[in-house]
Amino acid sequence: MNHPAKRPAKRPAFLALALTAFVVGTSEFVVVGILGPIADGLGTGLGTVGLLVTGYALGISLGGPALTALTLRLPRRTLLLGALAAYVAASAGGAAAGNVAVLLAARCAAGLAHGVIVGAATSVAVALAGPGRQGRAISLVFGGISVATVLGVPLGTLAGQWLGWRAALAAVTVLGVLALLAVRRTVPPTAAMGAASLAGQLRGALSGPVLAVLGIAVVLFTGQFTAYTYLAGYLEGVTGVTGGLVGAYLLAFGAASAVGTFAGGRLADRRAAGTLTLGCAGLAAALLALHLFGRSGAAAAVIVACWGLVGFGMVPALQSRIVELAGSGGDFAATLGVSAANAGIAAGAALGGRTVTAHGVGPVVPLAAAICLAALVAVAASARLRPADPAGRPAPSPPPAPGTVPPTPHPHPLDPERTVPA
Repeated sequence: MNHPAKRPAKRPAFLALALTAFVVGTSEFVVVGILGPIADGLGTGLGTVGLLVTGYALGISLGGPALTALTLRLPRRTLLLGALAAYVAASAGGAAAGNVAVLLAARCAAGLAHGVIVGAATSVAVALAGPGRQGRAISLVFGGISVATVLGVPLGTLAGQWLGWRAALAAVTVLGVLALLAVRRTVPPTAAMGAASLAGQLRGALSGPVLAVLGIAVVLFTGQFTAYTYLAGYLEGVTGVTGGLVGAYLLAFGAASAVGTFAGGRLADRRAAGTLTLGCAGLAAALLALHLFGRSGAAAAVIVACWGLVGFGMVPALQSRIVELAGSGGDFAATLGVSAANAGIAAGAALGGRTVTAHGVGPVVPLAAAICLAALVAVAASARLRPADPAGRPAPSPPPAPGTVPPTPHPHPLDPERTVPA
């Protein structure tokens, strides 16, 4: 009877976490739409300001886990507030930058904070949700990022084009302040996900099962972004879509990805491994269908929406599996999933770029389908993985009966099979 009564009190906290994710998601991608105005405003070339995207992604991939490792003893709420404050400061510095070097430094700093924010927000959301609801909690964080691609990025791009690029970054700064105040007011202190020591976290987060799923994440995002990075060019060159219709297709993809993220969270709570396998199969099928039927505008519209639905619908299951398999390293592992995704995005964009340069835009979709099909075998095999024990050895499968499992120093809240009943 107590559980339903607690839900309303948690809702504002979850909304604050979703707003936080919306802010960092908007900030990460809005720069892509205003690279031209930034280059004109700072008197430099597009190639140079393109480093703003690279610097931000490197900050997430490398800095997020490193800073999280150095701050494991901090309560997750405290870490989230501190990272948000740093993010606001970096965004404000970027909006006021007088040259590209200062702006690049500000974007790198924002990327560092971004990685910490997503990891800490995931930890807090999972702790608030409790056992059996971690997929939905994770979907709120990543759903906020998906909504940013549908709503925040287009609006920010329009603001940057009409009012100047500084206005877009200033708007992100204001939203960051609102998110900081919302988190401070609504999010309560939460328990850590596992060990408090760095050694204990690393044992779980760098165990064999976790590294295997992180590798799968890199491959899946490489496959998706080999094609998605050049989706607009594919629609123009192969499907024959022109002008504003390209934006409509991309909007359909973004809206479907947001729906998929939230729905995928609920499915992940039922069976994360199965949801991941189903999502990977659906992703490969959608990309293959786009290759076969992509010359039809109507077929391409439906397929692109299905791609967004399944491609991002499996993200909560992927993150949930990473955190679950990490056991005592849950807090640190929460940042590694984000790093793996960004590494895959960078690799996919580079691979797609080389393909387009050498062969044109047509082959990027079948290449992406082939990568995701190859990953499907590993994804299906990963369903048999079990969390590592504190010594880093895979736990036996199936696990022993609850009454025969000795208590561990750091029981994991997401793995009921390893929790000794009261």
